[in-house]
Amino acid sequence: MFISPQYNVSTTTADGDVVYYLYGTSDFVTISFYVFITIILHAVVQEYALDKLNKRLHLSKVKHSKVNESGQLVVLHLVSSVWGLYIIVSEGYASSPSSLWEGYPHSRLSFQMKFFYLCQISYWVHMLPELYFQRVRKEEIPRQLLYIALYLLHITGAYLLNLTRLGLVLLLLQSVAELVFHSGRLLYFTNENNQRLFNLWAVVFVLTRLMTLTLAVLVIGFGLSGVEHQTLDVDKGIFNTLPIRLVTLPMICAPQAWMMWRFINFQLRRWRQGQEERASRRRVGAAQGPRTRSLRRDPGHHENGLIKPENGASPRPRKVRTPNTPLPLPRP
Repeated sequence: MFISPQYNVSTTTADGDVVYYLYGTSDFVTISFYVFITIILHAVVQEYALDKLNKRLHLSKVKHSKVNESGQLVVLHLVSSVWGLYIIVSEGYASSPSSLWEGYPHSRLSFQMKFFYLCQISYWVHMLPELYFQRVRKEEIPRQLLYIALYLLHITGAYLLNLTRLGLVLLLLQSVAELVFHSGRLLYFTNENNQRLFNLWAVVFVLTRLMTLTLAVLVIGFGLSGVEHQTLDVDKGIFNTLPIRLVTLPMICAPQAWMMWRFINFQLRRWRQGQEERASRRRVGAAQGPRTRSLRRDPGHHENGLIKPENGASPRPRKVRTPNTPLPLPRP
């Protein structure tokens, strides 16, 4: 009950017996077990990778906490991206996009699909005690709680509403964007001149938001409205009603629009700061004027190789001693 997924159901097909899994209250026991496993794995990554990296970089406390956060999330999103892509290809969702809504409710899950969702929920639940273990600063706790709550809300909602196929694809897109961002932040802390991944992340971020909005509207707004089951049946796992769709769709689209709005404001602020810095440099350069090296000259000006004084007077003649003139003798 603690280790393996529960509520298995055998189905006989042409290829033989196939085992599927449902969800139920026993999943809380399995999730609680994997929360402790995730805490152990978190500590292993922290001790054997991130602590050594922080000792080598000699960063401040603020950057130290950001390196820890990005390092853990790079591991999570790398595993999620590879695992999610493998499930999408093996289950055939990539070759048949209509399978994201056809055959709803998708209450019967394969082993790898259910185990994927259990691990995802376990990871984001374990982040709550990690706020204490990592000694996160008080001003950072609200941001972290919002971050965790959004992930838990969307992953758990897709799991309970039997929208696991759509949730898997959206989670894959989000994991790829987050992987690029946190990898770029780690490279930035090792070398502040290396910002190429941030430029790549800006493109991936915009594409992820657009693809998420498109898929959500396509599947929930149009796809589910045309399937056979349009009633609420909790026992069969059917939640395909108009009120539920009207609530689910804004819950997916609203965070995407909010993140896009923040992203646009951030880019505009950076552009204005760059314009102000370039304008200030131009003003400073114009105020200083061209710098010329001043040469040391005799008073007056030169004319045909001779020095002419500024007031027009002729220079004082110098006494020239001929070589044949004897030197005067000293007086006794």
